[in-house]
Amino acid sequence: MGIIKNQKLPKETLYFSLSRMLESASFYGLRALLVLYMIAGVLKMDDTQAILVYGWFSGSIIFSQVLGATLGDLLIGNKKSIIIGGLVQSAGAFILCLPSSYGLYIGLFLIVLGTGLFTPNIIANYGKSYLKSTQLLDAGFTLFFLVINIGSFIGILLIGYSGEKFGYTIGFIISGLLTLLSLIPILKTKENEFHQRDNVPFERRILNIVIALLIVGLFWGIYEISSFRIVDLQLKFSEISLLEISKSAWQSMSSIFVVPICLIAIIIWTYFYSSQFFKLLVGFISGAIAFGIILFIPEVPAANHTIYFFLALLFLAISEIHIAPIIHSILTKYSNPKYLAILISLAFVPPKLFALFFGLFNERLYDNPTLGIKLGTIAMVLVSIGLVGFIIIDKKRTPNIG
Repeated sequence: MGIIKNQKLPKETLYFSLSRMLESASFYGLRALLVLYMIAGVLKMDDTQAILVYGWFSGSIIFSQVLGATLGDLLIGNKKSIIIGGLVQSAGAFILCLPSSYGLYIGLFLIVLGTGLFTPNIIANYGKSYLKSTQLLDAGFTLFFLVINIGSFIGILLIGYSGEKFGYTIGFIISGLLTLLSLIPILKTKENEFHQRDNVPFERRILNIVIALLIVGLFWGIYEISSFRIVDLQLKFSEISLLEISKSAWQSMSSIFVVPICLIAIIIWTYFYSSQFFKLLVGFISGAIAFGIILFIPEVPAANHTIYFFLALLFLAISEIHIAPIIHSILTKYSNPKYLAILISLAFVPPKLFALFFGLFNERLYDNPTLGIKLGTIAMVLVSIGLVGFIIIDKKRTPNIG
């Protein structure tokens, strides 16, 4: 671990972070309202059809991000893509106000298209603003991760409550307005075209990127299969816990740990630097510890097991913070900045593929939720061992590269 001499974050950090927080509030708030609108709104869809439309909506964003990133990197630039994407996304939210199937499908199509333009390009432009101080990348992207979580929390509360209390149209209008507001800070930024790169060999860059994409994709796949047991425990503890915590609060309990740990990580990583792969190692070790703690909780827990569940959630939050933002640091540091948005859009693909693969066993995992935790623990331990070997070999080959 080394000391970072220049701890000053780029001046555009505030603008990008504020924009991302507002857009996240818009997107996640709208998403929380969407299924309720399709089922209980004027469309009166049945549950199966609503879930099918929602699944199409969520899945198609992966492909739209690749398209939006390609346009941003190769044709119109990242900043213009962000602005166009925000305008299109907000238009989609406003069109959802039309009480018809046409309004629903056109609105969702525009939101998918707008999100595809907005998300990978803002991440790429944000990352490129740190290329003159790459040791601050981890702190910068952890801050970005924090504002996304804050934005989604605010959006779900604001839009979800407004939509249910005052009507879905009000919720969609607020979503559209938040997206428009998210574009104002972007107007204060510039198109980052910084192309300085360190002396890491090309083959080493490719290897680092591929390994990072695979293990981060695996992490989210593990997270997927473990969620059966975690949700099961949340429901059980909400019934038996002596703490005065609402059932809805239990469902978002993990986010309580994310914010303070993010803040601590940002402060530490602003002053002290260690390699991204070491942080990934810490993330997988923390994940293995979290799953190990969950394995010690009985199938039918008692109230005194609540503390163990909180401890597991704490380690899960540490794990997520050492992995989720770090993948963007690695991609930014080792890729060609000219194609960064494209690479970032492709980073969303492995988690989806692993989730689809593990989804084949959903029925078995639903019947035996502990099985997912056992498999996840084994996978976390194996990846941790592999990362230790990779870090040792990489240090011997390139001792002067962080």
